[in-house]
This record gives sequence, structure tokens and C-alpha cells, in this order.
Amino acid sequence: MTAARLRLGAAGEERAASWYAAQGYVVVARNWRCKEGEIDLVCTKDRTLVICEVKTRSSLAYGHPAEAVTPAKQKRLRTLALLWLADQDPPVRSDALRFDVAAVLPRSVDVIEAAF
Repeated sequence: MTAARLRLGAAGEERAASWYAAQGYVVVARNWRCKEGEIDLVCTKDRTLVICEVKTRSSLAYGHPAEAVTPAKQKRLRTLALLWLADQDPPVRSDALRFDVAAVLPRSVDVIEAAF
């Protein structure tokens, strides 16, 4: 991956994290990694835990960013969420687990809540 793409992705994740903060969420983890993959953002609000996949594009030339979250990626994120929860000490307590997709374009941040 090129340095420019890495910068674009990091900027998109920052914009998505800012969106969550502005909505009253607390960002509790960014870029959590394990051998199975990575979770871009983990946020909480009230007793809801949100796992967010951030997709950033510089244009719509290759489709809407959210379209890149395939069923295989959704399955991997579900597995990663369980691994993240198991990794927390003390355990995270929540009443609900939600999977969001943040589609970031140059002029917008579109967060699709409960995307899958």
C-alpha cells in the first residue's frame, strides 16, 4: 500500500472518530489488531458497543465506500468483535453490540448504523 493511501485511510478514520465523538460516543479503541485482522474503531455510548469499519475513498470512481464491506468482511468483523471482547480486562459490559460502516469521502462522512 502506498504512503498516500495510508494517509488517506488514517485521515478517514480520524474523521469517522470525530463524527462519533460529536454524537456523544466514546472511542475506546482504534486500529485494534490481532492475527485474524483489524478493527478500525470501537466506540461506546450508553450501554451500546459499536464496531465500526471505516472505508475512505477520494471519489466515487470505484463505487460507494460502503460497498467494499463484503459479506466476507462482515463475517471477519463479527469474529474480530468476539476476539476484542475476549481480550478486554476488565471485561466490557454492554447491552447491545452494533456493527456500523463509516463511508468517508472528501466532503462527507456517512455513518451507516447497524449496517449488518
